[in-house]
Amino acid sequence: MISDTKPSGDQCSACGRNNLTQFFSRKNSPVHMHTLFSQRRQAMDIERGSILLACCEYCGFVGNLKFDLSKMHYDSTYDNSQTYSAAYMHYMDDLANRLLFQKGVNNCTVVEVGCGNGSFLRKLVEKEEASNKGIGFDPAYRGPDTEMDGRLRFERRFYDHRASDTQADVVICRHVIEHVPNPFDLLLQIKAALSESPDARVFFETPCFEWILRNGAYWDICYEHCSYFSNNSLHALFERAGFAIKEIERIFGSQYLWLEAQIRERQDHTSQDGITKAAMDYASHESAFVAYMKRELRKFDGHIAIWGAGAKGVSFANLIDPTRKLVDCVVDLNPQKQAGYIPGTGHPIVSYQDLPERGVKSALLMNPNYRDENLSLLKENGQILQLLDIGCYFT
Repeated sequence: MISDTKPSGDQCSACGRNNLTQFFSRKNSPVHMHTLFSQRRQAMDIERGSILLACCEYCGFVGNLKFDLSKMHYDSTYDNSQTYSAAYMHYMDDLANRLLFQKGVNNCTVVEVGCGNGSFLRKLVEKEEASNKGIGFDPAYRGPDTEMDGRLRFERRFYDHRASDTQADVVICRHVIEHVPNPFDLLLQIKAALSESPDARVFFETPCFEWILRNGAYWDICYEHCSYFSNNSLHALFERAGFAIKEIERIFGSQYLWLEAQIRERQDHTSQDGITKAAMDYASHESAFVAYMKRELRKFDGHIAIWGAGAKGVSFANLIDPTRKLVDCVVDLNPQKQAGYIPGTGHPIVSYQDLPERGVKSALLMNPNYRDENLSLLKENGQILQLLDIGCYFT
Protein backbone atom coordinates (compact mmCIF):
# COMPACT_ATOMS: atom_id res chain seq x y z
CA MET A 1 0.00 0.00 0.00
CA ILE A 2 2.80 2.43 0.85
CA SER A 3 4.26 3.15 -2.56
CA ASP A 4 7.90 4.17 -2.83
CA THR A 5 7.08 6.37 -5.82
CA LYS A 6 7.13 10.09 -5.24
CA PRO A 7 6.02 12.92 -7.54
CA SER A 8 8.97 14.06 -9.62
CA GLY A 9 10.70 17.41 -9.30
CA ASP A 10 8.69 20.10 -7.57
CA GLN A 11 5.30 18.42 -7.96
CA CYS A 12 3.02 18.60 -4.93
CA SER A 13 1.99 15.19 -3.61
CA ALA A 14 -1.49 16.49 -2.82
CA CYS A 15 -2.71 18.78 -5.61
CA GLY A 16 -0.16 17.83 -8.27
CA ARG A 17 0.92 21.39 -9.04
CA ASN A 18 4.55 22.56 -9.29
CA ASN A 19 4.57 25.17 -6.54
CA LEU A 20 6.84 23.81 -3.80
CA THR A 21 8.92 26.09 -1.58
CA GLN A 22 11.56 24.59 0.73
CA PHE A 23 11.42 26.06 4.22
CA PHE A 24 12.71 23.68 6.93
CA SER A 25 15.63 21.28 7.30
CA ARG A 26 16.90 18.97 10.00
CA LYS A 27 19.63 16.34 9.81
CA ASN A 28 20.41 13.14 11.67
CA SER A 29 16.84 12.38 12.72
CA PRO A 30 15.92 8.87 13.91
CA VAL A 31 13.77 7.28 11.22
CA HIS A 32 11.43 5.66 13.76
CA MET A 33 9.85 7.15 16.87
CA HIS A 34 8.11 4.05 18.23
CA THR A 35 10.57 1.18 17.86
CA LEU A 36 11.14 -0.77 21.09
CA PHE A 37 14.74 -1.06 22.26
CA SER A 38 15.88 -3.06 25.29
CA GLN A 39 19.50 -1.90 24.95
CA ARG A 40 20.68 1.71 24.96
CA ARG A 41 23.32 1.14 22.30
CA GLN A 42 20.70 -0.31 19.95
CA ALA A 43 18.51 2.74 20.50
CA MET A 44 21.40 5.12 19.79
CA ASP A 45 22.43 3.20 16.68
CA ILE A 46 19.02 3.48 15.01
CA GLU A 47 19.12 4.43 11.36
CA ARG A 48 18.83 8.14 10.72
CA GLY A 49 17.72 10.39 7.91
CA SER A 50 17.39 14.00 6.83
CA ILE A 51 14.29 16.16 6.82
CA LEU A 52 13.79 18.81 4.14
CA LEU A 53 10.27 20.14 4.24
CA ALA A 54 8.70 21.90 1.29
CA CYS A 55 5.32 23.62 1.24
CA CYS A 56 2.99 23.84 -1.74
CA GLU A 57 2.20 27.49 -2.25
CA TYR A 58 -1.11 26.54 -3.83
CA CYS A 59 -2.79 23.98 -1.54
CA GLY A 60 -0.58 24.13 1.59
CA PHE A 61 0.60 20.50 1.59
CA VAL A 62 3.97 19.93 3.30
CA GLY A 63 6.23 16.99 2.46
CA ASN A 64 9.74 15.77 3.29
CA LEU A 65 11.76 15.86 0.06
CA LYS A 66 14.49 13.73 1.67
CA PHE A 67 12.22 10.92 2.83
CA ASP A 68 13.48 7.44 1.94
CA LEU A 69 10.88 4.70 2.34
CA SER A 70 13.55 1.98 2.22
CA LYS A 71 14.68 3.11 5.67
CA MET A 72 11.29 2.34 7.20
CA HIS A 73 10.62 -1.05 8.81
CA TYR A 74 7.24 -1.53 10.50
CA ASP A 75 7.38 -4.86 12.30
CA SER A 76 6.65 -6.42 15.69
CA THR A 77 9.19 -4.10 17.40
CA TYR A 78 7.11 -1.07 16.43
CA ASP A 79 4.66 -0.04 19.17
CA ASN A 80 2.57 3.09 18.73
CA SER A 81 -0.17 1.96 21.11
CA GLN A 82 -1.77 4.62 23.31
CA THR A 83 -4.33 2.31 24.86
CA TYR A 84 -2.67 2.50 28.28
CA SER A 85 -3.84 6.09 28.58
CA ALA A 86 -7.36 6.39 30.02
CA ALA A 87 -7.65 9.86 28.47
CA TYR A 88 -6.83 8.56 25.02
CA MET A 89 -9.16 5.60 25.40
CA HIS A 90 -11.94 8.03 26.33
CA TYR A 91 -11.18 9.98 23.17
CA MET A 92 -11.34 6.78 21.09
CA ASP A 93 -14.62 5.80 22.76
CA ASP A 94 -16.12 9.16 21.83
CA LEU A 95 -14.88 8.82 18.25
CA ALA A 96 -16.24 5.29 17.92
CA ASN A 97 -19.60 6.29 19.42
CA ARG A 98 -19.81 9.15 16.99
CA LEU A 99 -19.42 6.74 14.08
CA LEU A 100 -21.90 4.28 15.55
CA PHE A 101 -24.62 6.66 16.69
CA GLN A 102 -24.20 9.85 14.65
CA LYS A 103 -22.80 8.56 11.38
CA GLY A 104 -24.93 5.44 11.21
CA VAL A 105 -22.13 2.89 11.06
CA ASN A 106 -24.45 -0.05 11.71
CA ASN A 107 -24.95 -3.32 9.86
CA CYS A 108 -21.71 -2.50 8.05
CA THR A 109 -18.53 -4.22 7.02
CA VAL A 110 -15.84 -1.90 8.36
CA VAL A 111 -12.29 -2.02 7.00
CA GLU A 112 -9.50 -0.30 8.94
CA VAL A 113 -6.34 0.48 7.00
CA GLY A 114 -3.29 0.42 9.27
CA CYS A 115 -5.29 -0.96 12.19
CA GLY A 116 -2.32 -1.35 14.57
CA ASN A 117 -3.36 -3.68 17.37
CA GLY A 118 -7.01 -3.38 16.36
CA SER A 119 -8.16 -1.44 19.41
CA PHE A 120 -10.26 1.11 17.51
CA LEU A 121 -11.80 -1.35 15.06
CA ARG A 122 -12.66 -3.60 17.98
CA LYS A 123 -14.82 -0.82 19.46
CA LEU A 124 -16.92 -0.68 16.30
CA VAL A 125 -17.52 -4.42 16.25
CA GLU A 126 -17.87 -5.38 19.90
CA LYS A 127 -21.26 -3.67 20.33
CA GLU A 128 -23.50 -6.48 19.12
CA GLU A 129 -26.50 -4.20 18.64
CA ALA A 130 -24.54 -2.37 15.90
CA SER A 131 -24.23 -5.66 13.94
CA ASN A 132 -20.92 -4.64 12.36
CA LYS A 133 -18.20 -6.84 10.96
CA GLY A 134 -14.60 -5.69 10.93
CA ILE A 135 -11.51 -6.43 8.86
CA GLY A 136 -8.21 -4.89 9.90
CA PHE A 137 -5.25 -4.57 7.52
CA ASP A 138 -1.78 -4.04 8.93
CA PRO A 139 1.48 -5.91 8.19
CA ALA A 140 2.67 -5.14 11.74
CA TYR A 141 -0.48 -6.46 13.46
CA ARG A 142 0.18 -8.69 16.48
CA GLY A 143 -2.65 -10.79 17.85
CA PRO A 144 -5.21 -13.46 16.97
CA ASP A 145 -6.39 -13.75 13.37
CA THR A 146 -10.05 -13.68 14.37
CA GLU A 147 -12.15 -12.57 17.31
CA MET A 148 -15.82 -12.34 18.30
CA ASP A 149 -16.84 -15.57 16.56
CA GLY A 150 -15.33 -14.41 13.30
CA ARG A 151 -17.05 -11.00 13.20
CA LEU A 152 -13.62 -9.41 13.53
CA ARG A 153 -10.61 -10.59 11.56
CA PHE A 154 -7.18 -9.29 10.69
CA GLU A 155 -4.99 -9.42 7.60
CA ARG A 156 -1.23 -8.98 8.01
CA ARG A 157 -0.85 -7.19 4.71
CA PHE A 158 -1.45 -3.87 3.00
CA TYR A 159 -4.88 -2.80 1.79
CA ASP A 160 -4.72 -2.18 -1.97
CA HIS A 161 -6.26 -3.32 -5.27
CA ARG A 162 -5.68 -6.94 -4.26
CA ALA A 163 -8.36 -6.49 -1.60
CA SER A 164 -11.07 -5.51 -4.11
CA ASP A 165 -12.87 -8.78 -3.37
CA THR A 166 -13.37 -7.55 0.22
CA GLN A 167 -16.70 -5.74 0.22
CA ALA A 168 -16.65 -2.69 2.49
CA ASP A 169 -19.29 -0.21 3.60
CA VAL A 170 -16.87 1.91 5.62
CA VAL A 171 -13.09 2.38 5.39
CA ILE A 172 -11.24 3.95 8.32
CA CYS A 173 -7.64 5.12 8.11
CA ARG A 174 -6.28 6.74 11.26
CA HIS A 175 -2.73 8.12 11.45
CA VAL A 176 -1.42 6.36 8.37
CA ILE A 177 -1.46 8.95 5.60
CA GLU A 178 1.19 11.12 7.30
CA HIS A 179 3.60 8.17 6.97
CA VAL A 180 3.09 7.89 3.19
CA PRO A 181 5.37 9.80 0.77
CA ASN A 182 2.80 9.70 -2.03
CA PRO A 183 -0.63 10.07 -0.41
CA PHE A 184 -2.28 10.46 -3.81
CA ASP A 185 -1.16 6.95 -4.73
CA LEU A 186 -2.47 5.66 -1.37
CA LEU A 187 -5.91 7.05 -2.11
CA LEU A 188 -5.92 5.61 -5.61
CA GLN A 189 -5.11 2.18 -4.16
CA ILE A 190 -7.89 2.49 -1.58
CA LYS A 191 -10.24 3.58 -4.35
CA ALA A 192 -9.19 0.54 -6.40
CA ALA A 193 -9.85 -1.72 -3.43
CA LEU A 194 -13.35 -0.23 -3.28
CA SER A 195 -14.10 -0.94 -6.94
CA GLU A 196 -16.88 -3.30 -5.87
CA SER A 197 -18.05 -0.98 -3.07
CA PRO A 198 -18.78 2.33 -4.83
CA ASP A 199 -21.04 3.63 -2.04
CA ALA A 200 -18.51 3.11 0.74
CA ARG A 201 -17.69 5.98 3.07
CA VAL A 202 -14.11 6.70 4.08
CA PHE A 203 -12.94 8.33 7.32
CA PHE A 204 -9.38 9.62 7.74
CA GLU A 205 -7.56 11.09 10.73
CA THR A 206 -4.18 12.82 10.55
CA PRO A 207 -2.22 15.52 12.43
CA CYS A 208 -3.15 19.11 11.63
CA PHE A 209 -0.14 21.07 10.38
CA GLU A 210 -1.83 24.36 11.13
CA TRP A 211 -1.89 23.36 14.82
CA ILE A 212 1.85 22.60 14.66
CA LEU A 213 2.58 26.02 13.17
CA ARG A 214 0.27 27.93 15.50
CA ASN A 215 1.79 26.31 18.60
CA GLY A 216 5.42 26.43 17.49
CA ALA A 217 5.52 22.66 18.02
CA TYR A 218 9.01 21.85 16.71
CA TRP A 219 8.73 18.53 18.54
CA ASP A 220 5.93 17.51 16.15
CA ILE A 221 8.29 17.26 13.17
CA CYS A 222 9.80 13.81 12.75
CA TYR A 223 11.17 11.61 9.98
CA GLU A 224 8.32 9.08 10.21
CA HIS A 225 5.86 11.79 9.25
CA CYS A 226 6.73 12.65 5.67
CA SER A 227 3.36 14.22 4.74
CA TYR A 228 1.68 17.05 6.66
CA PHE A 229 -1.79 18.39 5.93
CA SER A 230 -3.80 21.53 6.43
CA ASN A 231 -7.56 21.51 5.97
CA ASN A 232 -7.12 22.87 2.44
CA SER A 233 -4.41 20.45 1.30
CA LEU A 234 -6.37 17.45 2.60
CA HIS A 235 -9.37 18.70 0.65
CA ALA A 236 -7.25 19.15 -2.48
CA LEU A 237 -5.77 15.66 -2.23
CA PHE A 238 -9.09 13.84 -1.86
CA GLU A 239 -10.81 15.78 -4.62
CA ARG A 240 -7.92 15.12 -6.98
CA ALA A 241 -8.09 11.40 -6.17
CA GLY A 242 -11.80 11.27 -6.90
CA PHE A 243 -13.53 11.60 -3.53
CA ALA A 244 -16.36 13.91 -2.54
CA ILE A 245 -15.64 15.63 0.76
CA LYS A 246 -18.52 15.50 3.20
CA GLU A 247 -16.73 16.96 6.19
CA ILE A 248 -13.33 18.04 7.47
CA GLU A 249 -13.00 19.22 11.05
CA ARG A 250 -10.43 19.61 13.79
CA ILE A 251 -10.61 17.24 16.73
CA PHE A 252 -8.51 16.15 19.74
CA GLY A 253 -7.93 19.70 20.90
CA SER A 254 -7.47 20.78 17.25
CA GLN A 255 -4.35 18.61 16.95
CA TYR A 256 -5.96 16.28 14.39
CA LEU A 257 -7.96 16.63 11.19
CA TRP A 258 -10.94 14.31 10.70
CA LEU A 259 -12.29 13.75 7.19
CA GLU A 260 -15.36 12.00 5.81
CA ALA A 261 -15.67 11.38 2.06
CA GLN A 262 -17.16 9.16 -0.63
CA ILE A 263 -16.06 8.14 -4.12
CA ARG A 264 -17.02 10.36 -7.03
CA GLU A 265 -15.53 11.62 -10.29
CA ARG A 266 -12.10 13.20 -10.00
CA GLN A 267 -11.92 17.00 -10.03
CA ASP A 268 -9.39 19.73 -9.33
CA HIS A 269 -9.49 21.69 -6.10
CA THR A 270 -9.50 25.44 -6.76
CA SER A 271 -9.06 26.99 -3.32
CA GLN A 272 -5.61 28.34 -2.46
CA ASP A 273 -3.91 28.23 0.94
CA GLY A 274 -1.82 31.00 2.45
CA ILE A 275 0.12 28.70 4.79
CA THR A 276 3.57 29.24 3.22
CA LYS A 277 4.39 32.44 5.12
CA ALA A 278 3.45 30.84 8.44
CA ALA A 279 5.64 27.85 7.58
CA MET A 280 8.60 30.11 6.79
CA ASP A 281 8.13 32.00 10.08
CA TYR A 282 7.94 28.70 11.97
CA ALA A 283 11.23 27.49 10.47
CA SER A 284 13.04 30.76 11.13
CA HIS A 285 12.50 30.47 14.90
CA GLU A 286 13.61 26.87 15.45
CA SER A 287 17.25 27.60 16.33
CA ALA A 288 16.18 30.24 18.87
CA PHE A 289 13.72 27.77 20.38
CA VAL A 290 16.41 25.10 20.74
CA ALA A 291 18.85 27.51 22.38
CA TYR A 292 16.18 28.79 24.76
CA MET A 293 15.06 25.31 25.76
CA LYS A 294 18.60 24.21 26.53
CA ARG A 295 19.13 27.25 28.77
CA GLU A 296 15.89 26.57 30.61
CA LEU A 297 16.53 22.87 31.10
CA ARG A 298 19.98 23.50 32.59
CA LYS A 299 18.22 25.24 35.48
CA PHE A 300 16.80 21.88 36.61
CA ASP A 301 20.27 20.41 37.09
CA GLY A 302 19.23 17.07 35.58
CA HIS A 303 16.22 16.56 37.88
CA ILE A 304 13.66 16.74 35.10
CA ALA A 305 11.94 14.20 32.87
CA ILE A 306 10.02 14.27 29.61
CA TRP A 307 6.49 12.90 29.99
CA GLY A 308 5.54 10.99 26.85
CA ALA A 309 7.72 8.53 24.90
CA GLY A 310 5.70 8.90 21.72
CA ALA A 311 6.66 10.87 18.64
CA LYS A 312 6.53 14.24 20.42
CA GLY A 313 8.76 13.19 23.31
CA VAL A 314 11.26 11.31 21.15
CA SER A 315 11.52 14.17 18.68
CA PHE A 316 11.93 16.72 21.47
CA ALA A 317 14.67 14.71 23.22
CA ASN A 318 16.63 14.27 20.01
CA LEU A 319 16.32 17.95 19.18
CA ILE A 320 17.12 19.42 22.61
CA ASP A 321 19.14 16.79 24.51
CA PRO A 322 20.85 14.44 22.04
CA THR A 323 23.66 13.59 24.49
CA ARG A 324 21.45 13.07 27.60
CA LYS A 325 23.03 15.87 29.62
CA LEU A 326 19.86 17.80 30.46
CA VAL A 327 16.99 15.32 30.90
CA ASP A 328 17.11 12.34 33.26
CA CYS A 329 14.52 10.07 31.65
CA VAL A 330 11.28 9.79 29.71
CA VAL A 331 7.97 8.76 31.31
CA ASP A 332 5.42 6.61 29.52
CA LEU A 333 2.34 4.71 30.67
CA ASN A 334 2.89 1.89 28.18
CA PRO A 335 4.51 -0.99 30.14
CA GLN A 336 5.89 -2.40 26.87
CA LYS A 337 8.06 0.70 26.57
CA GLN A 338 9.13 0.92 30.20
CA ALA A 339 12.66 -0.33 30.95
CA GLY A 340 13.52 0.38 27.32
CA TYR A 341 15.23 3.33 25.65
CA ILE A 342 13.97 5.95 23.24
CA PRO A 343 15.30 5.94 19.67
CA GLY A 344 18.25 8.18 18.97
CA THR A 345 19.31 9.56 22.34
CA GLY A 346 18.93 6.42 24.44
CA HIS A 347 17.12 8.12 27.32
CA PRO A 348 15.63 5.46 29.62
CA ILE A 349 11.85 5.04 29.60
CA VAL A 350 10.31 4.68 33.04
CA SER A 351 6.99 4.66 34.88
CA TYR A 352 5.96 7.83 36.69
CA GLN A 353 6.18 5.74 39.86
CA ASP A 354 9.95 5.49 39.36
CA LEU A 355 10.55 9.24 39.39
CA PRO A 356 11.03 9.77 43.18
CA GLU A 357 13.87 7.24 43.44
CA ARG A 358 15.53 8.88 40.43
CA GLY A 359 15.37 12.26 42.15
CA VAL A 360 13.21 13.76 39.40
CA LYS A 361 11.14 16.66 40.69
CA SER A 362 9.75 18.09 37.43
CA ALA A 363 8.51 16.79 34.10
CA LEU A 364 7.82 18.35 30.73
CA LEU A 365 4.39 17.32 29.51
CA MET A 366 4.57 16.90 25.74
CA ASN A 367 0.81 16.88 25.14
CA PRO A 368 -1.60 19.07 27.15
CA ASN A 369 -4.49 16.70 26.37
CA TYR A 370 -3.14 14.33 29.02
CA ARG A 371 -2.54 16.86 31.78
CA ASP A 372 -5.58 16.06 33.93
CA GLU A 373 -5.04 12.33 33.61
CA ASN A 374 -1.39 12.54 34.64
CA LEU A 375 -2.10 14.84 37.57
CA SER A 376 -4.71 12.33 38.79
CA LEU A 377 -2.21 9.47 38.54
CA LEU A 378 0.34 11.43 40.54
CA LYS A 379 -2.22 12.33 43.19
CA GLU A 380 -3.41 8.73 43.51
CA ASN A 381 0.19 7.63 43.98
CA GLY A 382 0.90 10.34 46.55
CA GLN A 383 3.57 11.93 44.37
CA ILE A 384 4.49 15.58 44.23
CA LEU A 385 5.82 16.52 40.80
CA GLN A 386 6.01 19.82 38.96
CA LEU A 387 4.26 19.03 35.68
CA LEU A 388 5.16 21.64 33.09
CA ASP A 389 3.10 22.02 29.93
CA ILE A 390 5.64 22.70 27.21
CA GLY A 391 3.09 24.50 25.08
CA CYS A 392 2.39 27.08 27.79
CA TYR A 393 5.47 27.18 29.96
CA PHE A 394 8.26 27.45 27.42
CA THR A 395 6.78 28.85 24.21
